[in-house]
Amino acid sequence: MIKHIVFWRFKESAEGASKEENLRKAKSLFDGLRGSIKEIDVFEVGINFDASVDAADLVLYSEFPRMEDLRSYQNHSAHVKVVEFIGKVKSEKRVVDYEV
Repeated sequence: MIKHIVFWRFKESAEGASKEENLRKAKSLFDGLRGSIKEIDVFEVGINFDASVDAADLVLYSEFPRMEDLRSYQNHSAHVKVVEFIGKVKSEKRVVDYEV
């Protein structure tokens, strides 16, 4: 099993919207991927509520049966559209992929 975890920090404003608006939009876009990409086993997206300076704003936790399934997800056209939006509104990104 492959676990794919991503953390983002968002810009205070981008694309004509506030950080909070962009966080809600990003979560909605990610939530929309659940039924459209068959390779996904587990998929959770959360907006952070902790005000710590060390905290990220948004997290994605996902699981895939095999590395090939993660790659298929990453290249799926629906995922690519979400990545394009996130690229415009994020200030920082951290990723961890590992196998268990």
